[in-house]
Amino acid sequence: MELEDRITIATPEGVELQLVLAGAGSRFIACVIDLVVQLALIALAAVLTLGLLGGGIGLALFAIAVFAAIYMYDVLFEVLGAGRTPGKRTTHLRVVRERGTPVDLPASAIRNLLRLIDLLPAAYLLGLVSILLTKRNQRLGDLAAGTLVIRDAHARDSSAAHTEGGTSTQASLDSSAWDVSAVSVEELATVRRFLERRATLDGRARLELALRLEQGLRRKVAGAPQDLDAEGFLEQLARVKATR
Repeated sequence: MELEDRITIATPEGVELQLVLAGAGSRFIACVIDLVVQLALIALAAVLTLGLLGGGIGLALFAIAVFAAIYMYDVLFEVLGAGRTPGKRTTHLRVVRERGTPVDLPASAIRNLLRLIDLLPAAYLLGLVSILLTKRNQRLGDLAAGTLVIRDAHARDSSAAHTEGGTSTQASLDSSAWDVSAVSVEELATVRRFLERRATLDGRARLELALRLEQGLRRKVAGAPQDLDAEGFLEQLARVKATR
């Protein structure tokens, strides 16, 4: 069982957020799961290219497929999957920037390019040593890209998230009564930043920040149902403001 390493990050909104860092054990399990998926993709590519096409064209396409399975696999899943590859999703981990914001394409590209160095000399030894010795459990790719691998707080609160989703969906059926004209562009941007990164936040910090944002904005919005919870209110506010 891994001991939880936590770090505290101060947000522009003045709230301190706690992130739980992933340990070497859970990261290794995620890596093994992803490796199995990658090997299956490479095997499938071999059948489709070498087996069916053959020749120079088949070999060239197979080489491209191997590159995509080894390198682009992680980059695409991290950028398009909110920092989660299938292995990380299974082990409830995700990649984020050091400020707790979602990982972007340049950061993911850098961290995965340097994975080739972390694999040296064998069996991910250099990456493992780096994770164990750095304060934030970062391998060399994370240090270069400014990223962290954290435990997904959203996974621990999945049932609550489903409830919130249902509430906001119900409210969205009648949003014509909402008057959001007093909400500024800057305030909307703050709400969107919270909604984008809330899944990376510790449960208590996530609730505290959502309540603080709601308290500051609800008085500026007329027609919003009073029975909406904080995150449901913020979700609906962002939807309504985006359409007007």
